[in-house]
Amino acid sequence: MPAASPDHLPGNPALSETPGGRLITESQFEVSFDSVTADTVADEITPHRVVKKLGVGFWIAVGFLVLLTSMAILAPYLPFVDEPNATDFLLQAEAGPSYEHWMGVDAIGRDVFSRVVWGARVSLSIAALTVAFGLAIGGVVGLTAGFYGGLYEKISVGSLDIMLAFPPLILALALVSFLSEPGTQNATLFTVTLTLTVLTVPAFARIARATTLGFAQREFVQASRTLGATKGRVLLRDIFPNVVPPMLSFALIVVAIVIVGEGTLSFLGLSVSSPTPTWGSLINDGRDYLDSAPHISLFPCLIMFLTLLAFNYVGDVLRRRFDVKEVSL
Repeated sequence: MPAASPDHLPGNPALSETPGGRLITESQFEVSFDSVTADTVADEITPHRVVKKLGVGFWIAVGFLVLLTSMAILAPYLPFVDEPNATDFLLQAEAGPSYEHWMGVDAIGRDVFSRVVWGARVSLSIAALTVAFGLAIGGVVGLTAGFYGGLYEKISVGSLDIMLAFPPLILALALVSFLSEPGTQNATLFTVTLTLTVLTVPAFARIARATTLGFAQREFVQASRTLGATKGRVLLRDIFPNVVPPMLSFALIVVAIVIVGEGTLSFLGLSVSSPTPTWGSLINDGRDYLDSAPHISLFPCLIMFLTLLAFNYVGDVLRRRFDVKEVSL
């Protein structure tokens, strides 16, 4: 290509006055070009990191869960929440939603809204305790099985596979019957929590084991081993912090599953015995009044649906946000 004329190089002040410039070759060909600044070049070569935003839906779901949890905790002190078993509105039995009773009145004069709030105390407490115990037990089993391997891993994985082979509902019914007093099926808070914990441990253990196996062969773990770190230090300092985020995001989804499980047991009369209200028992109480007073079952179903939707959505968003991909390392 012919050389450019020195008088028309980009350093010439005449070219710097306009957004574009011209080069005149020795053959008198005119070549136009756009001006390129250092900022333009920097913008083109600087990698842009994509930040995963949580979104408005995430914060709406979080706000709903915070509001529901706060009302459940403060139910005994809230002036607009009555006693769950008080039959003070017997003259208004089966009345629909109104200014005084936001979710109506049930068949024996109890405020449905108050019973839904008090039912949230029991349902959310069972879900929180179940997930906490399942996360602790399953996390330890999966973490150690994936890290140490050998015979211990074979026995652990085999036991988990056996537990997963049982249909969950059948296993829950059997455990409740076995743990209840002889001749009765009156479950307690401890019985229901223990039953649902047994069902959640295999899921948490498999997630922890799979995550541990993925990180056990990573470069930073191999570097720690090469530098002489003990197995316990590698497990607690290098692998464990990377296993926690996916476990916690999965735990939110398990909370929703546990709420459904407790509701199923309550609907079958195998959860916390009456008169303690739970969402499942509230739905069951209104089953005979679906024609005359559908609100008795409808509002507990609606609150349970929104709660499950919120937990699933928050858990899914957090799972995507904490998902570490090789290309971003």
